Amino acid sequence: MTSTITRTVPKHMSTLDKWLAVWIGLAMVAGLVLGRFVPGVSEMLARLEVGGISVPIALGLLVMMYPVLAKVRYDKVVAVTGDKKMLISSLVLNWLVGPAMMFALAWIFLPDLPEYRTGLIIVGLARCIAMVVIWNDLACGDPEAAAVLIAINSVFQVVAFSLLGWFYLTVLPGWLGLDSQGLDVSVWQIALNVLIFLGVPLLAGFASRWIGEKYRGRDWYEEKFLPVIGPWALYGLLFTIVLLFALQGEAITKNPVDVARIAAPLLIYFGLMWFVCMLLGKSIGLGYPRSTTLAFTAAGNNFELAIAVAIATFGATYGQALAGVVGPLIEVPVLVGLVYVSLWLARTWFKTDPYAAIAVAESRTP
Repeated sequence: MTSTITRTVPKHMSTLDKWLAVWIGLAMVAGLVLGRFVPGVSEMLARLEVGGISVPIALGLLVMMYPVLAKVRYDKVVAVTGDKKMLISSLVLNWLVGPAMMFALAWIFLPDLPEYRTGLIIVGLARCIAMVVIWNDLACGDPEAAAVLIAINSVFQVVAFSLLGWFYLTVLPGWLGLDSQGLDVSVWQIALNVLIFLGVPLLAGFASRWIGEKYRGRDWYEEKFLPVIGPWALYGLLFTIVLLFALQGEAITKNPVDVARIAAPLLIYFGLMWFVCMLLGKSIGLGYPRSTTLAFTAAGNNFELAIAVAIATFGATYGQALAGVVGPLIEVPVLVGLVYVSLWLARTWFKTDPYAAIAVAESRTP
């Protein structure tokens, strides 16, 4: 993480970032082993919840997001909001294309498994918040654009999640003559999720930059402070992955066939959604950094919200919750892989050095 946090952009990935896939793989294995073979770990983690939100996972996500959001140049946010092509594309992709694609894939791959199918549809409705900032940062996306898109889509999430859940689980299946299930979700539950997973680290990141630049100057903040806190984003990510997989390690290892059936549509969804967004970004002239941001913010999902909603609505032992848990099992390695694909496309398709592109973007703002 250190290479992409600092203002002085390197010409290649740091050793830490190059081995990211290995660290994440080890974290996934460690979590599965803990959850499957250490008695009481998953039960203990399940008890550490407040308002349906896991406290340890929340802490891990906050530690993960803070360094990336502390990097954001908030004085550039106004300029980002003026990019109407990017904003409109993001809203259309997140709230029209994404949920519809997941609905179609869920019914194609899981027509005989209504619990898992419902869980996948809920995953499709929970748009990006947390981990996407890491993937965007590693792929040299536009950090200011990522902060803006995540914030705007989070506001839409509070308003649209329940409405779209009703539409995709009750109304549309009825129109198509398919089985339907309701979804009773509190708007306040969604708002609390957004406040914790976005509001807190966003406020902390803004406060850090404002205080740091005011009292020590921008050079000190970007050349001294950011490199110190940068690695903590990776530490928070790995800690969160261990906890997520430990929490459901037993369920995952006991149901390998079900996990495989849930995984198939998720694999297609992440890859297809990301590619469509990248293609759209290039076709409308967003350039590499913002095309990458558009792709990762639309392809990533808020599994913390999806799991919380599934558990609160249907119960922790039901298939809807398992579908949510399988989400990060697939999303994490797929999006890590897409980080490397992004960096490759920057050179072969966009004809630019991704690290140099970020340096040029940063130099445009005094």
